[in-house]
Amino acid sequence: MFARIVTSALFAGATAGLLIALLQYAFVQPVLLHAELYETGTLVHFGAAPISAIQDVSGFDPMRDLLSVLFTMLTYCGYAMITLRNGMIWGLMGFIAAHLAPAFSLPPEVPGVAAADVLLRQYWWFATVATAAIAMWLIAFHFTMIGVGAAIVLLLLPHIIGAPQPAEFTGPVPTEIGALFASRALSVGLAAWITLGAFCAYFWTKEGEAA
Repeated sequence: MFARIVTSALFAGATAGLLIALLQYAFVQPVLLHAELYETGTLVHFGAAPISAIQDVSGFDPMRDLLSVLFTMLTYCGYAMITLRNGMIWGLMGFIAAHLAPAFSLPPEVPGVAAADVLLRQYWWFATVATAAIAMWLIAFHFTMIGVGAAIVLLLLPHIIGAPQPAEFTGPVPTEIGALFASRALSVGLAAWITLGAFCAYFWTKEGEAA
């Protein structure tokens, strides 16, 4: 059973990770590279002259891109270990817990924007993911008035406490780039978890047939 779980997770995670890495390379990385031009001062927002929204941000780096693909595949192999047998529904719940719930108060950020202390944000993010995951578990396995009520409290609690915020809103990156990055990061995250859940279900079924 353990070997079957590990094998299915590796196949599902590697396949989903490769597809997601390609989506990130095509849609998310160009936005990050564009934001870095403002972060480094190569471009200046609201300067003396208007700046074109179209920039050459290909930035092809074989080693960096290869490592990015590899780490993405390894990451989703790990995610696959917690989404086996339940397919796309668990994939959707994974997206809610790991992406959507934290983004409600702490959206994905491009380089160069104002932000609170990174450790405080990491602590808050992990706590939010943990409470959201428990809430999803309660909804899935304890669908009672008490269970649903507890899940709602867990989902709201981190946002009632509040995510760490910067003291001042400053930064050289145009808000349009930040909004585009946040929407694309969440969209790719949704595609990642749905794809991962689907592949988990597929490879788990195939392993069962082979057994």
